[in-house]
Amino acid sequence: MTSLLKYTLQLADNALILGHRISEWCGHGPVLEQDIAITNTALDHLGQARSLYQYAAEQFNAFPDAERADFFTSTAIQKIIAEGKQIDEDDLAYLRDGWDYRNVLLVEQPNKDWAYTVIRSFFYDCFNYFFYTQLQKSADVTLAAIAEKSLKEVTYHLRWSSEWVIRLGDGTQESAQRIQAAIADRWQYTGEFFIESEADKAMGIDLAAIKAQWKERVAEVFAEANLEVPADGWMHKGGKEGKHSEHLGYILAELQFVQRAYPNMQW
Repeated sequence: MTSLLKYTLQLADNALILGHRISEWCGHGPVLEQDIAITNTALDHLGQARSLYQYAAEQFNAFPDAERADFFTSTAIQKIIAEGKQIDEDDLAYLRDGWDYRNVLLVEQPNKDWAYTVIRSFFYDCFNYFFYTQLQKSADVTLAAIAEKSLKEVTYHLRWSSEWVIRLGDGTQESAQRIQAAIADRWQYTGEFFIESEADKAMGIDLAAIKAQWKERVAEVFAEANLEVPADGWMHKGGKEGKHSEHLGYILAELQFVQRAYPNMQW
């Protein structure tokens, strides 16, 4: 079932790309405690991505040969298939090209400063919390199990990013200005969470209900932080369908360099 595979990749790619972005703060956090906290958050996302990629590889390897040959455009993966081999989670992370990735555009946006990083995490964490809460009830037992296992981490992520939004918004004049500017810039990426892809429609998650919960939680945190909620308007989209910003290309160039330069290398 290709819709299930696309859906699994959509979730895995969100976790991998955001985890990679957050990991760029390792050694550069504003204070040691937060440096450790955000690095651990990156590891949480990586762990979620690995579970999902393992499941995606299992699904892909069960497809008929003809269907496997046409699913990805990556020549590196097509070569593996042509040789009659199976793929694994590492192949999905390191050998796919940008147009095979299905993450939302928000997660690939640059860190810029601490305020931009915090608000990107907050928007994603808030969505992820309500999404994984609903995904626990999925008819697909594997996705439901991954959601249940991940929800404890996701709950912590939301608490951490919420606290930082409040700290910056209700802090100094400069911190409030910086977080409000980050909100204004990144708000236009949030609409893609709730745009149904082909895979979303097939899996039956109620994104409209999640959107209502997400907006309510965002409004609550912003009110406590003395921040303004932007008006809805035009929103970026396309990531779920493989249409990305230039930023993803730079991420993949760094993420995939060693594996592509030295294929099948083992430590």
